[in-house]
Amino acid sequence: MKERLKKLYDFSNSWTGTIIIVLLVIFFIAQAFVIPSGSMKRTLLIGDHLFVKKFAYGVPVPHIPWLEWPVLPDFRGDGHIIEGDKPKRGDIVVFRYPKNIKVHYVKRCVATGGDEIIFQEKKLYIHFKEGDEWIKKHYPLARIHKIIGKLWVLNPYMLKYPGIEYDKNINLFREMLLYLSAGQFAMQPMMFDELPKYQDLMINAFYFKVPKGRYFMMGDNRDHSNDSRFWGSVPYRDIVGKPWFVYFSWDKNYKIRWNRIGRTVNDLSLNKKYIDKRVSLK
Repeated sequence: MKERLKKLYDFSNSWTGTIIIVLLVIFFIAQAFVIPSGSMKRTLLIGDHLFVKKFAYGVPVPHIPWLEWPVLPDFRGDGHIIEGDKPKRGDIVVFRYPKNIKVHYVKRCVATGGDEIIFQEKKLYIHFKEGDEWIKKHYPLARIHKIIGKLWVLNPYMLKYPGIEYDKNINLFREMLLYLSAGQFAMQPMMFDELPKYQDLMINAFYFKVPKGRYFMMGDNRDHSNDSRFWGSVPYRDIVGKPWFVYFSWDKNYKIRWNRIGRTVNDLSLNKKYIDKRVSLK
């Protein structure tokens, strides 16, 4: 036994052994990820360096870092060599951008297969697939609205996650109309009589029903996020993992944010003391 342990120790200290161990960790346990944009502000900030838990939603097919070449074939056809838990509503998830799988995105999962979404300016309504009675049991009446004969919850995640915000200086709905006219928008334009009109248009909201086995992702910085509203839902095969903790963080002036280092993403998402002081539009 001692002889085997000594051989293993010697192998791990060799260049070959070190490279293999590092690759195994990256493939199956954790991988470094840097927040490149402000789409998840105020929860995750530009310059946050994260470790991503690769086994949070099963074990994805390993890819060579940076090159993003798959090491193994996708035998199961779902992008994973071992199936696991699926993303839940409210989870922050790292996934491959469906339009370019070599690019990784990080967003919050706001809806899963069967859920329905209505988006207006500064308002996200969700009808959860569990139905009206479930909604009444889990959400306050002040947040529940009846639209087209169903109950919908208004901005449900802002009740729990203080980092979610809208920008009062941006009219995203107007920009969405431009994307729609250019054929670069995933949601369906609709007119709901129960909701306020938008100028003199025959459109006052956008609608989307999440297909089975897919996930609707949105950035916490709602008016500055390229997300599922524009390019659609994310299939399980593109799910990579779950942000774990911040191992390093600095701002645009390269000043280290010591208070964020070592914090779990869950802590940063739920604890108001790690959220900056800007006022969020509720």
